[in-house]
Amino acid sequence: MQKVSREYLLLFNTITDTEESLRQLRARLIDAQRQAEELYIQQADTDPLSRRG
Repeated sequence: MQKVSREYLLLFNTITDTEESLRQLRARLIDAQRQAEELYIQQADTDPLSRRG
């Protein structure tokens, strides 16, 4: 079995950790977008001035 260099392990682990961080950030952004859309719809439904058209 070939030994893996410390440099490769460092890079591999950093990439893996960063991918997980990005996955979590994406989930948070999608949730924030959903909440913002719900708030906008609720406001439009209750604000008579927003119904002008």
